[in-house]
Amino acid sequence: MDIIKMNGSHFDEVLAMMRVFYDSPAVLHTSSGKALENDINACIGDNPFLDGYVFMMQDKVAGYSMVSKSFTTEYGGLCGWIEDLYVKPEYRRQGIARAFFAALPKLYPEIVRFKLEVEPENERAIKTYRSCDYQTLHYDIMERVMIED
Repeated sequence: MDIIKMNGSHFDEVLAMMRVFYDSPAVLHTSSGKALENDINACIGDNPFLDGYVFMMQDKVAGYSMVSKSFTTEYGGLCGWIEDLYVKPEYRRQGIARAFFAALPKLYPEIVRFKLEVEPENERAIKTYRSCDYQTLHYDIMERVMIED
């Protein structure tokens, strides 16, 4: 499995995977097509806050992830948010997510903390994340959305 930076040639396939992901119970909120297109354009453009990756298996796209960067005052350094992590059904349970989590510290040596969100019902994902040393935080997340979607 290879992890490569997302580029324009991946646009349509990543958009299709994002639509499946954002229409699934894995996320609380479905997103508009425009929002998803903006996400991909940020990944393949020069946006310094969002990176996109595709997971390749034998020259085929097996999945994707997006990682955003922010500052964590709690740890005094950069925080990496694993925004999206999606593996196509036919490639699941082949170690792709674990390989991606193992690669993150090498891809981002400057990051002091990685975080992600997961639905409590997504037990398989939680098991994978825990096996990669992620722990459950006991914070509630609050938000105020400033755009119409």
